[in-house]
Amino acid sequence: MKRNEAIKRIKAGLQKRSGKQWSVTGGRGTAWGWLRIDAPPARCTWTHRLKDGAVSYNPEDYEEYNAGTPGYSMGPDDRAELGKLLGFDKPAHYQGVSIAASSDYWNEYIARAEGRTPEKIAQPYW
Repeated sequence: MKRNEAIKRIKAGLQKRSGKQWSVTGGRGTAWGWLRIDAPPARCTWTHRLKDGAVSYNPEDYEEYNAGTPGYSMGPDDRAELGKLLGFDKPAHYQGVSIAASSDYWNEYIARAEGRTPEKIAQPYW
């Protein structure tokens, strides 16, 4: 399977099942074969800010909010939906889902995007 075919099939499967556009892109350079699934840039409007009254920079001192402008990360609704569409038991990461550069991973995520149970769960090769 070729990378561009995997991208097209994942994108089409997610769109068909959700009725929404999803961004499925391939890496560049040494990450050429890696794929990434995310909400389109226009829907990536969520980011983090320091909570009012917080005095340190620990993770718990931050809150998520909708900045209202593109260029940030997926919001909670998109993360929950993408996680469900891919068969995860939790929401997707706010930075999207990374898929390793191998046909086993590509085939697994094509099946997930199309709503099928993957025939094979890919194993790390590194």
